[in-house]
Order: sequence, then structure tokens, then C-alpha cells
Amino acid sequence: MTGERLGGRFARLWTASTLSALGSGTATVAAPLYVASITDDPLVVSAGAAVSWLPWLLFALPGGVLADRVDRRRLMVLIDWVRVGALAVLAAAMLADRAGIALLYAVLFVVNTGEVVFRTAAQAVLPAVVPRSLLERANGWLGGGTQVMQNMIAGPLGGFLFVLAASLPFALNAGTYALSAVLVGLLAGTYRGGPAPDERRSVRAEVAEGFRWLWGQRLLRTMTVLIGLLNVTLTAAVAVLVLLATERLGLGSVGYGALFTCMALGGVLGSLVGDRLIAAITPTWTVRTGLLVEAGLHLALAASRSAAVVGFALFAFGAHSALWNIVANSLRQRLTPPALMGRVGSTTLFVAAGGNCVGALLGGVVAARFGITAPYWVGFVVAVAVIAATWRVFDRATVAAAYAEPAPQKPAPVA
Repeated sequence: MTGERLGGRFARLWTASTLSALGSGTATVAAPLYVASITDDPLVVSAGAAVSWLPWLLFALPGGVLADRVDRRRLMVLIDWVRVGALAVLAAAMLADRAGIALLYAVLFVVNTGEVVFRTAAQAVLPAVVPRSLLERANGWLGGGTQVMQNMIAGPLGGFLFVLAASLPFALNAGTYALSAVLVGLLAGTYRGGPAPDERRSVRAEVAEGFRWLWGQRLLRTMTVLIGLLNVTLTAAVAVLVLLATERLGLGSVGYGALFTCMALGGVLGSLVGDRLIAAITPTWTVRTGLLVEAGLHLALAASRSAAVVGFALFAFGAHSALWNIVANSLRQRLTPPALMGRVGSTTLFVAAGGNCVGALLGGVVAARFGITAPYWVGFVVAVAVIAATWRVFDRATVAAAYAEPAPQKPAPVA
């Protein structure tokens, strides 16, 4: 075990990220509650999800270009203060009883647009904040903090605050973003990695450069394609999970919520022990075992009528998801040149978001036409096909070489 420490700069970054996750989680819970208090129109209610996902498709790629062009720390601070202002306006309007669904959705659009760029910049900043050898530990701590705050604490807290006053969850969110801005602003150093102003080209050309570099990296390319494809099947599964829980497992609302708690607990465990577990079993077997867990989850959801079996499968999947993110993020941060860090990260986010959007639509369509278990059988078949197609890509020698290879300081020439 290395004696190196993550250090004070990482502590500030982690605290900022964790506080933001708490605030974002409370607002995410409160937003549909507010809409439902005004209207029972399913289309209007579901539009909130579309407003939240749309920025990921519209701004992920140009957001990566922006993160590579400017000082990433200053960009993160600016985004946080913009989000503070938007949420403060919303909370004040709610207090004055002058807020409506249109204002709520406009603020959600601004906040999520900021989140797209903020997350890209934060991932690009991390390799400059912690030693290269500690990237797995740092990514695990960041993921664990988000899991605890967003998936375990924010839900009940957001609901409780909303009962007290509709504006409180959004005011809390504004406060957490303000604290995040202060903490990120205290990070010492400069975090500019992209081309000099006189070397810049069009946004389209710079996006293409990042994409071509990523496509030329076999490991990173495979992991990016996998996350997009597996997000399709996972989101399709989650989209109709409430029906599976009530119709096949006989669970009520509390039991349905407990399934997500199982997944969150697995995610927290995976995040806390991730760097040690990955070091013990190697990144190769972390990824390969995770693919087997992915297939097992879909099989359990498709074939089992036991809530305990499904709960355990979701717990295992949560742990796998945390470990996968640690390996994927750490590999990308190790291999990507600093000048391309924003664009490569944003391309990965764009592909992942695209998979989520497709899966959200596909799950209901497949279940309606072929039955409630159909999305899970499809997910199982896809997972098995993915295992067969990519097993040899993640061989130990290739992954070990990627971990040992120092990140280039300049992007390799592209055709």
C-alpha cells in the first residue's frame, strides 16, 4: 500500500463534490413533487426528465472543448455561481408564490447544463490534484461521497424539506453550490490544459480531434462503447422496474425503494474498497467480473420472483458499477493527454447519456409489446454477447501496459 496521501487539494475537491451531490439530490427529489402539486398531467410531469437529460446531449461535446480551452478551476467556480443565481431566483419565486412549472424547468435546464460542463472539468482537474498512483483511490472517494449523499441521504431529506416548504430543497441546493464555488476557488494552481488561443480551431474541429484520439485507443474506445450500450439495457430495465417489483415480486412502495437502497449500498461499498480490491484482483478481472455481474443482474430480474435474490443482484451491480467507474475514469485520466482531457471525458459522457436516453424509451416499448420481463431477457442476451466480444480486449498484459504507460503531454498527430 502506498504511503502517499490524497492531500488538502483533493479534500477540498471531494468536499465540494459531496456537498453538491447532496444539494442536487434534494432538488432532484423536490422537482417532480412540486410539479405533481400543480398538475397531474403525465406529459407535463415526465417533461422534467427530458429537461434534465437534454443538456447532456446538447452540451456535452462543446462543454469538453470549453473545459480544454480555459482554466478548469475558474470554469467550475463560474458554473457554480451561475447555478446559485438560478436556484436563488427559483426559491425566491416559490416563497413569493410566483413560481410556475415553466420557471422550474428553465432553472433545471440551466442547472443541468452547468452540471454537464462542471463534471467534465472536474474529471479533467483530478489528475493535476492527486498523484497518478492514487487516481483509483481518489475516484473511489468521489464516487462514494456522491453515492451516500445523492442516493441515500438526499432522497428522504429532500422529501422532508419539501413538506416544510417547497422552496427549501432548492435553497439548500443553492447553498451547496455556493460552498462548492468557495472550496474549488481555494484550489491552488492553474488548471489549463488545452491549446493556446492562437492554436485554436473551430469547436467542431476540436470535438473531432478528441473523438479521433479516443477512437484510436482500443481500451478506452471499447469501454466507451460498452458503457453506451450497457446503459441502454440498464436504463430500459430500471424504467419498468416499478412494474416488475409490484407485479412479480409483490413489493409495495417501501419495498420498491429498498431495491434502490440495495444498489446504493453496493455502490458505497465498491467505492470505499475499490482501490484495494482493484489492486488485489487486477483491473482486468475487475472489468471482466463486472461484465459477468451485469449479465447476472439481468438474468435475476428476468427469471427470479424472489425479492431477496433481486435485491442481492442489485447490491452486486451497485458494487460493480462503482468499481467499473473507478477503472474507467482512472484509465482515461492516465492515458489522455492534458490538452484533450476535457474533450475525451465529454465524449464519454455524451455516449453514456445517449445510451440512457435510448434505454428510457426502449424499456417501456419492449415491455408493453412483449411482456414485463422482456427488457431483462434482452439485457441478458446483450450482456452475454458483450462478454464474448470483449473478453480478450481486457487481457491482463494490455491493461497492465495501459496502467504503466505515462500520459503523453501532447496529443499524438491524427490524420
